[in-house]
Amino acid sequence: MMKYLSLLVALMLFSCGKEENIMLPKAAKTIVNDVQDHSPIYIFFRTKDKDTLAEVNRKNSIISTNWILNIDARLPLKLVIPEVMKLQDKKRKEKAHKNEKAENYYAYADTIGKNMAFISFTKVFYTVGKPNKDKLVFHFRKGNDFIFLNGVEVKKTDLITEFSKIKFEIMPDVVLLFDKNMSYGEYIQDKILIEDFKGTNQEYIF
Repeated sequence: MMKYLSLLVALMLFSCGKEENIMLPKAAKTIVNDVQDHSPIYIFFRTKDKDTLAEVNRKNSIISTNWILNIDARLPLKLVIPEVMKLQDKKRKEKAHKNEKAENYYAYADTIGKNMAFISFTKVFYTVGKPNKDKLVFHFRKGNDFIFLNGVEVKKTDLITEFSKIKFEIMPDVVLLFDKNMSYGEYIQDKILIEDFKGTNQEYIF
């Protein structure tokens, strides 16, 4: 199991004599504590003039392995998710070296266990845009402890309880909607919060 050694939660990388830092997201829970046979992929936080950029380094990735994405927590979703979608698409379309058991994980730091941890997003399908009106939407907003559940505000920590109280004649399609300006770090915390909810693999970024 990989340990992190600093409360700054910085992933230190060295390539061509250059030190690189990634500030990993933090959470107080481990979903997966070890991933074997993996390839690391990095998405760095960059700035140019007044612009924020996401720079992808996947030169060490192997299609047939589990992929671990190490993404800087400071990056906004509007920059992260399009790059994740490209990576997913490449792996899903691969035929020659495809491994059906290989998964994709996001890496983060468990601040309680003081270890690296991982959450799978293998089956998630992302869409940049708004969901159709016939969907039941869990709407996560930037920096907000309340989300919209089908248009009604509920506390994040009460989301699954409140959802279970709704009586449906026919269960609707449930999707997750995340604010595109939300940081990747906040996104991972929200994902971990509802990790036990298995009702959807559809996520929208708008």
